[in-house]
Order: sequence, then C-alpha cells, then structure tokens
Amino acid sequence: MAAYVIIDVEITDVSLYGQFMEQVTPTVENHGGKFVARGGALQVIEGDWTPRRIALLEFPSVEQTNAWLASPEYNALNDIRTRSSNINMVTVVGV
Repeated sequence: MAAYVIIDVEITDVSLYGQFMEQVTPTVENHGGKFVARGGALQVIEGDWTPRRIALLEFPSVEQTNAWLASPEYNALNDIRTRSSNINMVTVVGV
C-alpha cells in the first residue's frame, strides 16, 4: 500500500536549500519514491495552519519510506537541510 510523506518547509537559506533539493531527489528515487508536489501554489481551505512550502512524496510502501528516511544518503544531507530550513514532516498510509 502506498505511503505519502508530507513536508511543510520554511526555507531560511534559499541558495543552500537549492543544493539540498538537487541532492535529495536521487535519494527519493533510489528508494522507489517520487515527488508528487514540490513547492507549488497552495491555498489554506480551513483552519489556522499556515504552511510555507509543501512537498508531497509518494512511496510504494511504508517500509520503503522508512528505508529512505534511514538511508545513509538521505542522512548525509541532514546538515544542509537543517542549516537551510525548518521542517515539519509526517507520513501517512494511502487507502
């Protein structure tokens, strides 16, 4: 069953975050994932959530999502990500 990763990103260093985006895509793809949405226009429909930039990733399974999150290649990018952004991230299983 598909699993989705929803990420709300506040970019604090645009140039450095650009490096992260270039390097993170292959790590997602190497674990069977793909970006479904990445920084497109968004509209809050209800509630007081104020997302800044949304990324939505799809993986074939929760196991593959977890393998990506635990992978050495993704974790090698933690320094760049934390210096260039603040994130909130959740995983949800599809129907």
